[in-house]
Amino acid sequence: MSSRKSKKRKKIKFKRITFKLSAKQKKSLDNYCSARKTTPNKLIKKSIDRYINNFAKSIPEEFSISENQLDLFNKE
Repeated sequence: MSSRKSKKRKKIKFKRITFKLSAKQKKSLDNYCSARKTTPNKLIKKSIDRYINNFAKSIPEEFSISENQLDLFNKE
């Protein structure tokens, strides 16, 4: 038997986000999820996956906002 100790895994921290839906929106979400055999939580996470995984370290150039937002005078 080896006397190796197993490494402790780093605890993953989760943050809670809440938002409100109307009764009609909630019923629609539930019907969609039951038809697709998924959960509302998985559906919402999959929908916003692009935004929550790509912006952790820095904002890509295409999404950064400059002081002069009008591009009328930019000549290419």
